[in-house]
Amino acid sequence: MGCKMFLIKFKRASCLLLLLPLVHVSATTPGPCELDDKDFRCVCNFSEPHPDWSEAFQCVSAVEVEIRVGGLSLEPFLKSVDPDADPRQYADTVKALRVRRLTLGAAQVPAQLLVGALRVLAYSRLQELTLEDLEITGTMPPLPLEATGLALSSLRLRNVSWATGRSWLAELQQWLKPGLKVLSIAQAHSPAFSCEQVRAFPALTSLDLSDNPGLGERGLIAALCPHKFPALQNLALRNTGMETPTGVCAALAAAGVQPHSLDLSHNSLRATADPSAPRCMWSSALNSLNLSFAGLGQVPKGLPAKLRVLDLSCNRLNRRPRPDELPQVDNLTLDGNPFLVPGTALPQEGSMNSGVVPACARSTLSVGVSGTLVLLQGARGFA
Repeated sequence: MGCKMFLIKFKRASCLLLLLPLVHVSATTPGPCELDDKDFRCVCNFSEPHPDWSEAFQCVSAVEVEIRVGGLSLEPFLKSVDPDADPRQYADTVKALRVRRLTLGAAQVPAQLLVGALRVLAYSRLQELTLEDLEITGTMPPLPLEATGLALSSLRLRNVSWATGRSWLAELQQWLKPGLKVLSIAQAHSPAFSCEQVRAFPALTSLDLSDNPGLGERGLIAALCPHKFPALQNLALRNTGMETPTGVCAALAAAGVQPHSLDLSHNSLRATADPSAPRCMWSSALNSLNLSFAGLGQVPKGLPAKLRVLDLSCNRLNRRPRPDELPQVDNLTLDGNPFLVPGTALPQEGSMNSGVVPACARSTLSVGVSGTLVLLQGARGFA
């Protein structure tokens, strides 16, 4: 009996020893794709000059899929694409996929290939699509009569260039069903759209145009195509070159946009508007206004008369605002201003750094660093 147990243990130990080299190889030579233990998130980084695209099949069971190509051109894939093929033949297979959130980044993508992917994904259960650091080459063909649009709830675009210039949104929109609720466009090469070609977004409630520093208030009027966003509730304009709340108010009025929540943080705002500019009446629908990280030394003029939320945190206020300087507000945030932090130097004229609370300075730095890391990661790889 003792000899038999010894042999069993010896065989098990031998098997483990045989597996050790395999474990060592898998640990030191990871593949381009990694699927987590719960089959929920899968990330692929095809950074090699001649990647093995078949590795992406690991992601077929994932709910969240992120694929990056390292700036490679996907034009060779056009050779295997039949523009006349009917994607309905793949409908059952595509619908069986678990993917709900898809990120594609760091690639040169022919418009015809992008359209082919959108046609197939139209039969999936995809809800959120993110495109980052892409160069779309060529023009997008028109939507075929029998084609089904992609039923997204969220579309996010960051640093995506289009060969079609200002008409890119209208061309992309024709491939989407009208139920889109969230649209984010950052670092756009052309933040102004061809409004006469863009159709209305009847269900869109959140629009984020942040991180377009060249937009400005004039560009905002061109980007907010009049009466194209009838259901808009949340508008984010962080780091977009806005100058005064009054100027933003005029742009919103010109576009017929009446958001409930407006984020103007991380803009270098002036407290006073141009005296020659006409007074602007804010929409009564606006109840939340974020003016944090705006370099304000005093409360800006021309704010809405009544707000539920006003965020003035991390500015350069050297005293608590008087009631007559503020709108009627239920929830006022003043954290991170010099008057609340003993020992903070008072702000000096013309200096954005003086008078900034250290915690706020670190927060601003972390925002910039995180954005830089995103760009570097996108530049390194995706497919």
